[in-house]
Amino acid sequence: MSEIYDIDVQRPNGKSLSLETYKGKVLLIVNTATECGLATQFKPLEELYQEFKDDGLIVLGFPCNQFGGQEPVTDEEMTSTCEINFGVTFPLFKKIDVNGKNAHSLFQYLKKSLPGFLTNDIKWNFTKFLVDHEGNPVKRFAPTDQPSEIRRHVVKLLNNAEK
Repeated sequence: MSEIYDIDVQRPNGKSLSLETYKGKVLLIVNTATECGLATQFKPLEELYQEFKDDGLIVLGFPCNQFGGQEPVTDEEMTSTCEINFGVTFPLFKKIDVNGKNAHSLFQYLKKSLPGFLTNDIKWNFTKFLVDHEGNPVKRFAPTDQPSEIRRHVVKLLNNAEK
């Protein structure tokens, strides 16, 4: 069993959820911020999710306020903003730290599995991690990498999952 399935996360309402819930799915894990200039990625992330959710893709959004204070609102306000302003229906989670001593165990695991360029730390909002249907992190994408650029990687993983 992959280590990622041993990790628990919290929904915005504080309820705990095991990532084992998503076992067998391809995951695109993103650290988000509603007030970031890259927040325009919410819509194409949602489009990617809508296009492939029935094929086994799950986009998971983890808000973070560590980069320029661009997620200063409560978890409830963040969820509402994502739904109203960006049409987000993919799962969102409680605000977390992705770097430092309080970094969530999910991002500690992802950074260890897929080190970044020059540093393992997350450099900014909208860093993305693609995880295959067996729970293996397979690719890390920079904040500026657009969901349209990630699409072909998603398709490849979903096709491999069907075999």
